[in-house]
Amino acid sequence: QVQVVESGGGLVQPGGSLRLSCVVSGRIHTIDRMGWYRQASGKEREFVAHITACGNRDHSDSVKGRFAIFRDSAKNTVYLQMNSLNAEDTAVYYCRVWGSLYGEDNFNAWGQGTLVTVSS
Repeated sequence: QVQVVESGGGLVQPGGSLRLSCVVSGRIHTIDRMGWYRQASGKEREFVAHITACGNRDHSDSVKGRFAIFRDSAKNTVYLQMNSLNAEDTAVYYCRVWGSLYGEDNFNAWGQGTLVTVSS
C-alpha cells in the first residue's frame, strides 16, 4: 500500500504565498515522478507541475514563473512553492505519485487533496 498525504493548504490573500507538501510512505522501492494537480469548484482537474526522479521539472503555463516544484528524495517528499497567488489559484490541490513497490507492480497514487483559498 502507498499513502500520499498533502498539507499546507489554507486561506491566503491575493499576492501572498503558500508552500504545499506531499509525503509518500509505504513499501516504496522507487519514486519515478511526483506531481501536483488542482481542481477548482465546477472545473476539471488540471495539471500544475511535476518533477521526475532525475530532477526534470515542468510547470503549466498558468503557474509558470509563480509556482515552483521541488523534492526531497531522502524524505519521499515533494513541495509546491506558490507565490503571487490570485483568486484563479483557488482550488483543491492534489499530489500524484508514480513509482514501484518492493516485489509488486508499479503504482500511481493520489493524495486526498488540500484546499487553497485565495481571498481578501
